[in-house]
Amino acid sequence: MTTEEKYQIRLRRYITALNNRKPDMIPIRPFAAEFTGVHAGFDCQQLTQNYPDAFEAVIQCCKDYDWDSAVPNMVYLWSGITDAASARYYGVPGVNVPADRGFQYIEPPEEQAFMREDEYDRLIDDPTAFLYEVWFPRATRRIATAGTPSTYRNQVALVSSAMAMVQYFNAFGPQCARMRSEAGMPGAICGIFKAPLDILADKFRGYIGLTMDLFERPEKVMKACEALMPHLHWVAAATADPSSQLPIGYWMHRGGVPFVTPDQFNNVYWPTVKPIIEELWKSNHQTLFYAEGSWDYHLDAFHELPERSIVYHIDRGNPQRIHDKLHDKFAISGGVSNVTMAIGTPDQVRAEVKNLISILGKEGGYIMDCSAIMQNDTKIENMRAMVEATRELGVYATPDAPLTELCVRPASAHVPAGKIPAPLHRVPGRCVNWQDHLKDINCSAVQGNPELAERMWNTVDANATMYIWQMLLSF
Repeated sequence: MTTEEKYQIRLRRYITALNNRKPDMIPIRPFAAEFTGVHAGFDCQQLTQNYPDAFEAVIQCCKDYDWDSAVPNMVYLWSGITDAASARYYGVPGVNVPADRGFQYIEPPEEQAFMREDEYDRLIDDPTAFLYEVWFPRATRRIATAGTPSTYRNQVALVSSAMAMVQYFNAFGPQCARMRSEAGMPGAICGIFKAPLDILADKFRGYIGLTMDLFERPEKVMKACEALMPHLHWVAAATADPSSQLPIGYWMHRGGVPFVTPDQFNNVYWPTVKPIIEELWKSNHQTLFYAEGSWDYHLDAFHELPERSIVYHIDRGNPQRIHDKLHDKFAISGGVSNVTMAIGTPDQVRAEVKNLISILGKEGGYIMDCSAIMQNDTKIENMRAMVEATRELGVYATPDAPLTELCVRPASAHVPAGKIPAPLHRVPGRCVNWQDHLKDINCSAVQGNPELAERMWNTVDANATMYIWQMLLSF
């Protein structure tokens, strides 16, 4: 069998499962991060600081394991970007932390949060301007604060980090092509989404600051979440798979019980997430709910979403409860304990795989994976056991008919329009609008084709928007 034939078989198997249908066998989609370095002989510093090593480690795993899809680089942080910007919030392997440890996120003390408690109005008025003028200078050591003198080092930090991001993103196309041509391996996800409330906790106020704000100024928190919604939707849609084959990654952090109360979830978190998921689905983009921790308390809320609009990933949730609540509408992935993969035996891994298949895999719509991203404590023999047990126990005697279209959204499905609030000031995808640009260049009227000139400006201006939002969401 050629690598292209393997690619087509695996892609159809994976997407059939994403559609909550029954393929020929259960697809295997490990979110393998630093584990790829364990297999290929790279330490965490190499994977984080030299992304070609991280790419090569993925390629070797794709060749050596019978997976069905993989992330081109699950060690997503390339420290070249964050080092160039002099980011304060990362501990880099081999620099701030030992070379054999994964990169660390450093949340500042409450009094040093990157957004202050009295700055909600500024964020609400113009989130993109807030990122450039307030958040980024505080979150980095070299980017100049608005209104202060800009030095040589300030300018270099901004330009070099932006160019590093372009370099890194441009490398993913050839990496995906290598996965396909050398290993017959499809990708697993495409694009990024995070919830507004999670962003406030992760990168703005910090978790402690946000929890205080939810009690002391809840109306400001809600307005801030609403102000972030159109921009987060824009980033998710702009980075999504154009072919609508692969789901958008939605990394769920601190928006559920016990991090927030049930009322805070129902009145703030969920109303500012659900419309975005609906709008993405209306545009043919499925979302992978990577439910870190346990979100079992909120399964009824998730069930409100349109059929097949999400894939639900199990971390610490109860597989039987999740199956009973969600599997009639959505595909499910994950569930193999990372603890077992790290310190357990191959027989224990096989037992977990068997149990998960008996609960989640009988009717199809299940994708084998670990509960959380696999780091360098996952044992090679346990990865082999997970793959072998899935291949042995995950074959369907009567699979569904092959899909003729790979788009995950059924053409006949009715999808409600997501009610995303309009921005107060700057539209998503814009840093400087066309009319302001004309004023900057002292041009009252374009002498040639105004549509061409405006289209060109909007194209390059969107790059500056994508850069700052990717620094917030991805790096």
